[in-house]
Order: sequence, then structure tokens, then C-alpha cells
Amino acid sequence: MSESATVFEGEELSGGSTPPASPEEAKKIAGKSPMKLAWMRLRKDKLTMVSLTVVVLVVLAAVLAPLLVKMGVLDPFSYNQELLDANTIPEGRFSGASLSHPLGVEPGTGRDALSRFWYGITFSLAIALTAAILSVVIGAIIGIVAGFSGGWVDAGLSRFTDLTLSFPSTLMLLALSALGLELVQQLTGLPNGPLAQGIYCTVVLAIFGWTSTARVVRGQVLSIKQREFVEAAIVLGASKPRIYFKEILPNLWAPLLVLVTLMMPAYISAEAALSYLQVSVKPPTPTLGNVLADSLKYAQVDPFYFFMPAILIATIVISFNLLGDGLRDALDPKGDR
Repeated sequence: MSESATVFEGEELSGGSTPPASPEEAKKIAGKSPMKLAWMRLRKDKLTMVSLTVVVLVVLAAVLAPLLVKMGVLDPFSYNQELLDANTIPEGRFSGASLSHPLGVEPGTGRDALSRFWYGITFSLAIALTAAILSVVIGAIIGIVAGFSGGWVDAGLSRFTDLTLSFPSTLMLLALSALGLELVQQLTGLPNGPLAQGIYCTVVLAIFGWTSTARVVRGQVLSIKQREFVEAAIVLGASKPRIYFKEILPNLWAPLLVLVTLMMPAYISAEAALSYLQVSVKPPTPTLGNVLADSLKYAQVDPFYFFMPAILIATIVISFNLLGDGLRDALDPKGDR
């Protein structure tokens, strides 16, 4: 029964279709699925394709990093004090870069900088991706229920969304860090280590990050529930869970996909900020955030070591943002009309 709806907040869902501008365009798109049409639009956007390439490389690097650490190709934990001078600053230019250490070594410890940057991508992306998915799941459920139910249910969930928005997430992370981390340890049985710290950071980011998704989804559902296939499901006696997840949810995949790609860079930046506040995963386990926070101590004496994680974080954040913008344009069926 369901049909594709890829409109975003503030747009109306159109029941009909606008004819192409010319017979050539009509012939070009005839018989193509929405996914193929979206891919055609995406390939025309060179900047988005470059961003997609960077994102794929970053995700691939994050997946491979743990395997490379186990194989001994990357070594983010071994100290190399012999590569440091009397002031524990790497000897030589560019943080002591060499064939053995292409990006030099970490001031103070002599650990390989490339290994720590690379391995840090894994933890940062894992936190950001998990938090983004949880945020979208929570927001989608609340948005669908609110938009479809209407009345006091919609009013109550909308006010709950507003209440959640009123809490400063960074302040709550700081205030609840000790209690929240202890609760995570009790529920999971994990020791106070990087995994428990990562879970706490992920959960709190998701708890305070679902509100924008709920608002977007609610706006979509207010239009989708007026469509014929939803009304037919109601007439046929379909249960509410079936209507929510079999009829409405499949028509929201495009905006939800875009929301994930736009949340990812926000959460990567948030993890970096939380590392500076000593709330996220703590050293010696590297994340992009705690590596950058540690590099601040050496910004003047070893600027190369400071700028490398900063440039890496900026590149990843910008690439995800540009990819999200490109996907939003490609998945919008009105984009080329």
C-alpha cells in the first residue's frame, strides 16, 4: 500500500506528478526507480561525490583500524621515549616524522601519532553513528505517534519534545557523568573503562538529540496520514503498529537517512567538546576528541601535532555535512523540476 514520500519539513506532499520540462527528459527518466533517479541527481553533484568518497574512506578506515591494531600494523599504545628530547618534545620537524612514524609521534609519550589518529576515528565514529541511529529511532517513533494520533497525544508529546529541548545537553552530560557512568556499569557489568564511558556518552547524546527528528517526522506524518493508502489501511482495520511501521515508516526513509548523515558530524564535534571537558572516553584509548584535547597542551611547542587532529576532525565533519546536503537534494523528487 505504501508509496515513496521524500519531502522534507515545510513542504507539501503532492498527489500528482509534474511533467518533465521536455520529451528528452521524459525519455531519460522513463522506467527508472526513485533510487536510480536519486543516484542520477547525486552523480551530477561533484562536491557531494567528493564528500561521499571521503566519508567512505573514513568509514573504511574506522572498520579496519581494530584489525590493523591486532595485526601490529598500527600501534597506538607503545611509548617511544627515545624519540623525544629532554623536554619530551619530538625531535625533528613535523613532530619527528619519519618512515616509521609518517605523522610523527605524540609529545610527552612518543606514541605513534598516525596510529592514534587512525584508531581514534573508530571510537569517534562508533559513538557518533550509534548516537545518531538511536536519536533517529526515538525521534521517528515519537514523531509518528504524535503526527498520526493528533489530539491530546500529539499535544502531550509535542510539549515533552519542547521540555527536552529546554535542557542543555552539555550541562546535563557534565552533571550526570558520575551517576550515569556508575549506572551504565551496574546495568552492563562493565568496568570503568573506554567501553562504559563510550556507552554513557552515546546514550546521553541520543536522549537529548532526538527532538529535531521528532519534529521533522511529525510534520511529514501530518501530510502522509491523509494519503489514500493510509486511509485504506484504517478502513481495512489495520492495527496502529502496522499503520505506523508498515504504511507510514517506509515513506520516511529518505528524510531519516538525511537526518542521520547530518547528525553524525554534530555528534563527532560534540564528542570532541566532551573530551575537552573530560566526560567522553579517556586516554590512553584514543578518540579524535581526546587526541585533540591533549594536543592543546603542545599547540605552541609542537603546532604540527595540534593541527593534524584538528584538520582531520574538520575534514570529517565538513564531508558528512556536505553529503547530508547532497542527499537531501538528490532524494527530493522536486529537485530537478
